[in-house]
Amino acid sequence: MTFQRSGADFTPAAPCTDEVGGLACALADAGPEEIIATALRTLGPGRLCLVSSFGTESAVLLAYAAKVDRSIPVVFLDTGFLFEETLAYRDALTAQLGLTDVRSIQPDAARVAALDADRDLWFSDPDACCRIRKVEPLARALAGFDGWLNGRKRYQGGLRATIPAVERDGARLKFNPLVNLDRAAVEAAQRDFALPDHPMLAKGFTSVGCMPCTSRAAAGEDARAGRWRGKGKTECGIHTLLNTVSA
Repeated sequence: MTFQRSGADFTPAAPCTDEVGGLACALADAGPEEIIATALRTLGPGRLCLVSSFGTESAVLLAYAAKVDRSIPVVFLDTGFLFEETLAYRDALTAQLGLTDVRSIQPDAARVAALDADRDLWFSDPDACCRIRKVEPLARALAGFDGWLNGRKRYQGGLRATIPAVERDGARLKFNPLVNLDRAAVEAAQRDFALPDHPMLAKGFTSVGCMPCTSRAAAGEDARAGRWRGKGKTECGIHTLLNTVSA
């Protein structure tokens, strides 16, 4: 498969002489399998996990990871607000790819009861809702790992437009295996792996998160335009706030 770089002029933010910057430079033109294999080799068995939302663009990363090692732990955040279609998609992909360690993580029940007893925090304070349902649970789930894989891509734009193949994430390393692929390459991989689409994609949902904060993207809009529409919010906090939360 030929990998099309999404940012021809990309330069790693960290110097190549730095340990993490050196890894980022070494992987500057690498494909997903090489990045995943390097992450495993760098961190060692049992020290790396993959975090997946099982959303509309999740299958390709999961397929590449399964090709390298199906036993890589997969952390899935079940916020309590997910579409039933997402849960079914998780189960279907897990079976198709032969993933052997998918961990569904729930928010702390006491925190939810104290801060969102009426289940409407998503409306009044979406950042706080994401924090107790995604950021805090993930911080706890990552406590036993030295690094993690995620599915961000530069072509998604915004804060993702300049991400390197690997970066420091507090005490951990965060690897971005799909960073060097453009949209066409991701779509080609979806076909090559014979991966099913997320059921919500056919209904016009190009990016799927929690039900209250996900809407359809109109023709011509960015794929993530339907996330937190009208809230001035583009990220749940996993990639921006995780290091401010204690496990």
